[in-house]
Parts: sequence; C-alpha cells; structure tokens
Amino acid sequence: MTLAELTRRAVEVRVRFAAGETARAGVPWSRAELAQGFVGDAGALMKLVMAKEGRRAGPPDLEAKLEHELADCLWSVLVLAEAYGVDLERAFVATMDGLERTLPVGPAPRP
Repeated sequence: MTLAELTRRAVEVRVRFAAGETARAGVPWSRAELAQGFVGDAGALMKLVMAKEGRRAGPPDLEAKLEHELADCLWSVLVLAEAYGVDLERAFVATMDGLERTLPVGPAPRP
C-alpha cells in the first residue's frame, strides 16, 4: 500500500471510531484527544520495546503485540496528519532531506 492508501484506510477507521465516540459521549474525540491517544500508544510501545530488549517482563505474544502497537502508532500519526492538514509524504521527504544534509556520509549503523 502507498502512504496515500494507508492514510485513506486510517481515516476510514477513524470515521468508525468517531461514530462510536459520538454515540457514547455525544461528540467525537478532538484533535487534542487523538494526540493524547497517540501518547498512550507510544507508552504502550515503549513497554514492549523494553520487554524486547530484556529490560522488563513481556507478554508471551510479544512479537504480535509489538507489531500491533507499531501499527497503532502509525495509525495515530496518519490520522493526526490528516486532521491537521499535513501532507505527511511531503513533510517526511523534506525532513529526511534536511537531516541528510546535516549528517555525515557513511554506512548506516546496525540496529
């Protein structure tokens, strides 16, 4: 899938979440609440990363949970970019171009 297709799918899912939020609370989450949700997902991701690195206990299905949380974080970023009118593809390319201009040339370090 392209970034545009991923974004379209993320927004479709967001619309469904918003319907449930409206049914429960009368209004969908605001952009700020979406960002707060992203922070929660990032925190959950950090716990899984710590488990993957052996720094804390992890669930038996650590790999599946890590994949899920990374996907949740990507979903949040795509939805937030759409909500704020950010052309994420353009912004990403511009950011990487800027970083490449300031970083030394050489082989990439191994993760």
